[in-house]
Amino acid sequence: MLLRVFLVAIPCYKADWTFALKMMKYARPIVFAAIFASALVAQAQPAGLDPAKLKLGSASALVIDPASHETVYAKSPDDVVPIASITKLMTAMVVLDSHLDLDTTVTIDKDDFDYLKGSRSRLRMGTELTRRDLLQLALMASENRAASALARSYPGGTDAFVAAMNAKAQALGMTHTSFHDSTGLTPLNVSTAHELAIMVGAAAEYPLIRTFTTTPSYYVELQPTGRVLGFNNSNRLVGSEQWDIKLQKTGFINEAGRCLVMMAEIAKKPFVIVLLDSVGKYTRIADANRVKYWLETGNTMPAPKAAPKHARKVKGTIKPVHTADSSSAKHR
Repeated sequence: MLLRVFLVAIPCYKADWTFALKMMKYARPIVFAAIFASALVAQAQPAGLDPAKLKLGSASALVIDPASHETVYAKSPDDVVPIASITKLMTAMVVLDSHLDLDTTVTIDKDDFDYLKGSRSRLRMGTELTRRDLLQLALMASENRAASALARSYPGGTDAFVAAMNAKAQALGMTHTSFHDSTGLTPLNVSTAHELAIMVGAAAEYPLIRTFTTTPSYYVELQPTGRVLGFNNSNRLVGSEQWDIKLQKTGFINEAGRCLVMMAEIAKKPFVIVLLDSVGKYTRIADANRVKYWLETGNTMPAPKAAPKHARKVKGTIKPVHTADSSSAKHR
């Protein structure tokens, strides 16, 4: 009965995403998963949107309209692929489902170091942070040691945590999804665009996940040193005035390519966007902007105009002016 009411209610209020989020509080995860499952099987395209006009560089992609339960766009949505740090959405759900005290202090130790990919972290061994801060850093800045510490400090340890992740996936109907760690550093963490859309929908039920994934920056005081460190969101679209993002998560390892999942309000409607295996550092961001433009206008996003060549002449030679990349973090 609850599912029937929820399915009827959302279309009636599809322009009011705040109402939909309030309704989520009263729906069990399996109910919301069923809603998204119904969206995934609906193949009719909304009037005015031609999928041929959306050109994406991501190998797998999916756009869902949860209000009308329609698959708006799909590109290889059932391919089983590595999902990198998109994993951390499931990590967060398992932590919150456990009802562990978020104000309990957890200490980073050598078991949280990345010996698989060698990714860097500013959380040194012996650093003490609350479980809440670890959760925020794992979701917002895709901090791998934070995600590892959350799993390690779970009752029964990391093995029990990973088992809970897989049990949650099965309960949500994610039958092609498998987790082997809490960070996404292993390519054995796999899923499909379809099933990640279900996971995004389930994660959106948690207010803390919505808040933590869309916080542009965050400062933490590391104990016992008292040192204060600032962390930025791994998704630069969060700080853009052109976007209204309700939930997001980035991911990257070589085997997965660059990945991005989002729930965003576009043209006054909520959409779930899944972009997997984007080749090139900026492709997932460019693809997200292409999706947004297409949903707003129904047209292909125009190619950017060629930027003027900024160069200066130095002793008879032309020396290009380079812009430094502010992001040095890998494996997100």
